[in-house]
Amino acid sequence: MVECDAVSVCVRPADIAMALRLCEGTTTAVGTVLSFPHGCGHPAVKAKEAETYSALGVAEIDMVVNYGLARAGDWEAVQTDIAAVVDVARPKGILVKVILETSELELDAIAGATEAAIAAGADYVKTSTGFASGGASEEAVQTMLDTAKGRIKVKASGGVRDRATAEKYVAMGCERLGVGSSSTPAICNPEGEVPEDSGQY
Repeated sequence: MVECDAVSVCVRPADIAMALRLCEGTTTAVGTVLSFPHGCGHPAVKAKEAETYSALGVAEIDMVVNYGLARAGDWEAVQTDIAAVVDVARPKGILVKVILETSELELDAIAGATEAAIAAGADYVKTSTGFASGGASEEAVQTMLDTAKGRIKVKASGGVRDRATAEKYVAMGCERLGVGSSSTPAICNPEGEVPEDSGQY
């Protein structure tokens, strides 16, 4: 990822220290996942996680929203869930990306979760963990973009394994892409081989 000049690398919490060492002196920041992969932790626990990762020195946190609450349409609870992390991270200058797990949500719930992330003060909404039934889709990404209206950035993640797919989502308006470590070189070098499975976060 460093060789490809990636904006950031997202690692498991247990790998934060190693990633920071490997990225030291480069332009690639280190982020970590929080409440991964199902997002069902209590907001107070998510806040504690955010405090721990902040102390370890991450620049970004990719939190998984409680998408069960989103499916239920409990938007107050969804906003509280996201704000628990944002309220810890924002004062420390840490970027917060909210993973909605869009393959598990209807379009109206994707829109509602995007609004909740905006209200909670998050920096990005992101489609997928890569561990659910599907990754990014044009329909989900367009719903996020249409709802965001420039108030929050959108990241397409999951299934972005080739240059054409990456360019499609960038053209739609995505500010970031979630791409696996093995797919990144293939996208940056379109003449290279495209792997079957990216294993991305």
